[in-house]
Amino acid sequence: MKQFLFLITVLIFQLESALGAATTEGKKGLLPLGSPMPSFSLTDGVSGRTVSSEGLPQKKVTMVAFICRHCPYSQHVKKSLAQLGHDYADKDVVLVTISSNDPAAYPDDVPESLKEMAQEEGFNFPLLFDESQKTAQSFTAIATPDIFVFDSNRKLVYRGQFDDTRPNSGGEATGKDVREAIDRVLSGKPVSTHQKPAIGCSIKWKPGNTPAYAR
Repeated sequence: MKQFLFLITVLIFQLESALGAATTEGKKGLLPLGSPMPSFSLTDGVSGRTVSSEGLPQKKVTMVAFICRHCPYSQHVKKSLAQLGHDYADKDVVLVTISSNDPAAYPDDVPESLKEMAQEEGFNFPLLFDESQKTAQSFTAIATPDIFVFDSNRKLVYRGQFDDTRPNSGGEATGKDVREAIDRVLSGKPVSTHQKPAIGCSIKWKPGNTPAYAR
């Protein structure tokens, strides 16, 4: 039965990919589990202040999520992502979101529009703008959303989907997979290495910026 369910999951990912979604499934050269968190220094679209990896509070869990505004997959998870931020606000967790899309090609992803979304949804965490796209490249980000969870040593323990729901799937996003990873780190338990790949819209690279791992 487990093998059958695994095969069904793989077929679903393959179908979604064929329909135009981007996924980390089968990609080579991605940031492996156990890797240190890449460094970054980016501008928060809401506050205008610079947020750096070195300046983040030292917590048991650091979650970095690559999102955007125009993508239906990001739209699907945004409310649940906002709720996650509030649910873990008093816990040993720091959350950062990053948008790396080319705003010239996708106007919904310009910093002003990202700020509007963050304010509308009540994000209590930064929404950073990766203008050079170097941060996305250093994380080997593929999709929006693409979720990375790091432990207290800033080592990668989870990289994958937000949850099993999809746009127009008939269910609201819950963040089940991400919450489980966060909760296990908080309780001192290992995170399962059986992680479902991220899937969403592809990061919209500027001409000449598409990294080899995303091709």
